[in-house]
Amino acid sequence: MLNFPNLSRSYDATRRSVRFWGYDGALEVSFFVEEDAVFRIAPLTRHTQTAILESFDDNRERILDVARKVYSGRRRSAYSLAATDF
Repeated sequence: MLNFPNLSRSYDATRRSVRFWGYDGALEVSFFVEEDAVFRIAPLTRHTQTAILESFDDNRERILDVARKVYSGRRRSAYSLAATDF
């Protein structure tokens, strides 16, 4: 079962995404939420790293729900959540 006990997240400028981690047992799984997905969830988000991270925090539960759906049934080391996933 996928869990998200680690509240850490960071902005990845190269991928233009917010990176966060989940755990399936002892396996660490990386997730990336693309900027466009954050803007779809929170359309008034300013285009700054700080604002994008704040919007991620404000919408964490919704993002985690989507991450669980994307993860189910497919095991990879990293997943990218796009605007179309929301």
